[in-house]
Amino acid sequence: MERQIRAMQAQLNTMKKEHNEEVKRARAVLAHQREDAENNPYGQRNSYIGSHPQSNAPLITVRKGTGGPDIGRPASDRADITSWSDFQRATAQDEEVTVGGVKIGFPKGRPTIQSSDGAYALSIGLAFHEDFGGFFNSGPRKGEARGAFNSFTSNMRRLRIPFMFRYKNWVAAVTPDFGANHNDGYVGLYEGNLNYTGFRNTILTAGYFQPRVTEEDSESSNDFFTLERPSITDMVRNIAAGDARFSVGGLHYEKRWWVAGYFTGQEWGHRNGSDNGSTYYGGGSSSTVDSQTGAVLRIAGRPIATKDVDLHVGVSTMSAFKLACNTGTDANHCSRSTSFGQRPEFDIGEANLAATGGITNAAQVWAAGPELGLRWKRLVVKGEYYHVGVERDGPGLKTAGFQGWYGSAAYTLFGDPRMYNYKEGAFGAPGVKANEEFNPALNQWGALEVVGHYSVIDLNSGLNEANAKNVIRGGQQTVWTGGLNWYPNRHFRFMLDYSHFIVSRSMQTTNLYGRTGNSIAARIQAGF
Repeated sequence: MERQIRAMQAQLNTMKKEHNEEVKRARAVLAHQREDAENNPYGQRNSYIGSHPQSNAPLITVRKGTGGPDIGRPASDRADITSWSDFQRATAQDEEVTVGGVKIGFPKGRPTIQSSDGAYALSIGLAFHEDFGGFFNSGPRKGEARGAFNSFTSNMRRLRIPFMFRYKNWVAAVTPDFGANHNDGYVGLYEGNLNYTGFRNTILTAGYFQPRVTEEDSESSNDFFTLERPSITDMVRNIAAGDARFSVGGLHYEKRWWVAGYFTGQEWGHRNGSDNGSTYYGGGSSSTVDSQTGAVLRIAGRPIATKDVDLHVGVSTMSAFKLACNTGTDANHCSRSTSFGQRPEFDIGEANLAATGGITNAAQVWAAGPELGLRWKRLVVKGEYYHVGVERDGPGLKTAGFQGWYGSAAYTLFGDPRMYNYKEGAFGAPGVKANEEFNPALNQWGALEVVGHYSVIDLNSGLNEANAKNVIRGGQQTVWTGGLNWYPNRHFRFMLDYSHFIVSRSMQTTNLYGRTGNSIAARIQAGF
C-alpha cells in the first residue's frame, strides 16, 4: 500500500511539473502576442481579412437569432435608446453576420454595425409616412374664406432617418426629418441629443428631444391608432414639449410603473426668423431676446398586468413657466404671447378651423390631466382629458382656460394584438410573426385591426366676460374617426381613415359661422 501511495505521489509531482511548463509556455505565447500587437497594430486586422494563409478562421460567419418579445412589432420612429446590456440582449435575439470581426445585424429590425463586443455601434433607421387623401362636403359658408381644404392632395408627413451612435452606455442620437412641418418641401431636425443608460432601466437625456408626456405622445407614431394624435394631446404637448425641444432630464421604467421629467427650453429653429414656418408648429422669430423655459412630468402605472388584461393609469402635467419674449417696435421692451389652434386631425397642410388667435400678456401656460387605458385580449380602449390654463399679467386680465378629451378603441381582427409596452408606458402596435407575414399562397395575411376615435377640444374662454380682452372665441371642435390598419409584416403598414368634424364658430376667417366636413385619408408607412 505504501509503495502504491509513493508511486501516486511521484506521478502527481510529474503532472505538476508538466502543468507548470504548460503555463510558462502559454504565458510566453501571450507575451509574444502582446509584443506583436504593440509593434504591428494592424496584424490582427490582417488575420481577420485573410492576409495570413495559415489562418483557418472563417471570414464570414452567420448566427441565427433566438427571437424575443419585440420580434414582429414595428420599429420606433425615433432613435431606440437602450442600455448596453439591453442592446446586447436585443442583438442576441436577431440574426447576425460577422465579417472580419465586425458584426452586422438587425436588432429590433434596425440595421446595425457593431464591434465584436458591442461596445461600438452605429444604427440607422427609417420612419416613412406618406399621406394622401382629401376633404369633401367641407366647403365654406357665404362670407368665409375657403381655407386649404384640398379635395385631393398628398403630404410627406414624416421622413425621419434616425442615426444612433453608441459607445457602451453612452448613446448619441441624431434624426433629421425630411418631412418636417405640415407641407412637402420642409427639412428639419427631429432630435439631436446625448443619452446615458448606465443606470438600471433609466435613460438620461440632454439636447433636442421629444420629451415623453401624455400616453399618445409616449407612443411611437408608427403605433398610432389613427393617422394623427387626438387634438388635445397634440395641443398640450407643444406647450413645453413636442418635437425637437431642448430638454434635460430622464425617464425610469419598471414593469408596473413609469416616470419621466424634463426641464425644457425652445424648439429647434425657434429663433430663426428666415421662415416663420421653419419650426414644426411655426413661430420662428429673429426678434426673440429671451427664450422660453418650462418643464414636463409624466407618471404612469399598470396596476393590473395579466395575460389577457392590462390596466393603465397615469397623469401628465406640463408648464411653460416663462414664455419667449419677442421685441416689437420698441427694442427696449418685449411682449410674451401664446396661441392655440388645431387642424381637424388630418394633416396635409389644411387650415385651422378652431384657433384662439394671439393671446397677449401671457405670463405662464400650463396643462394637466389624467390618462386611462385598458387592454382586454384583442381589444384596447383608452382616453385622456386635459385642462389648459393661460396666466395673464395686466390690468383686468383673467386666466384663460381651455380643455379637451378623447376616447379611442382598437380591435385586432387577426395577427398578434396590441400589447402594453412598459418601457414607454403606453400601448404598442399589433405584431406579425415571421410565419404569419403576408403571403396569399400560404393563406397568410399579416395583421389587421379596426379602430375608432372620438375627440373634442374647447378653445372658448370667458365668452360672458364684460372685458372684451378676456373673451377668447376659439371654437369647439369635435372629430369622429373610424379606420382600418393593415400590417403585412413588421416593417410596413397601410392605414385608411374616415373622419367627420364639427366646429363651432371661431374668429378664424375660415370659420365665422361654424363649419362641418368630412375627410378620407390614407397612409403608407415603412419603419426600420
